[in-house]
Amino acid sequence: MIMQFWKAKMESPAYIGSLVWLEPERFFARCRMKRKLLVAFVLGVGLLAVCGSVLAHHGNVAYENKISEFKQVTVTKFAWANPHSLVEFDVKDEKGNVVHWTAETASPEALKLIGWNKSSLQPGDVITIYMYAAKTGLPAGRLNKIVLADGSVLHDTQLGGDAGNKSGYGPDAGGNRGNGNEAK
Repeated sequence: MIMQFWKAKMESPAYIGSLVWLEPERFFARCRMKRKLLVAFVLGVGLLAVCGSVLAHHGNVAYENKISEFKQVTVTKFAWANPHSLVEFDVKDEKGNVVHWTAETASPEALKLIGWNKSSLQPGDVITIYMYAAKTGLPAGRLNKIVLADGSVLHDTQLGGDAGNKSGYGPDAGGNRGNGNEAK
């Protein structure tokens, strides 16, 4: 009786392989599931590949490791905008020529937390800027801090930090510069 069962199974058109037997409906249903799984996997890998490059711009490898100081520069524009605010300024090079520079800062929301506001810098302000210049030699870089004409300091969140309560923000400082809650 067992031999008749196996003989009937092996002669059946639904017999696949040496010991595997599935009905045709189940076999093709399994292929559909595998195809859907493969499509989901490929889409997931594609999404991760795209997202990786989107997040990559937050690295600091494009900037020098040392801070450059620019004294007596004139602010030409302060762009309070996402994703990063920009400080544009003019500085004279060693030959006396005016060079237009741009310093990238953090987002406006991050800057607000350490005392900045959209009127912290105005065109015509004469300031001192400390920044990490671009390795390419272009007149651009990442801001470290700004010293205003009155001696107060505005730090950047990422590279200027707030270690040691430099920005006047913290539990013991009494508040932020520029919002009416300054430390006395």
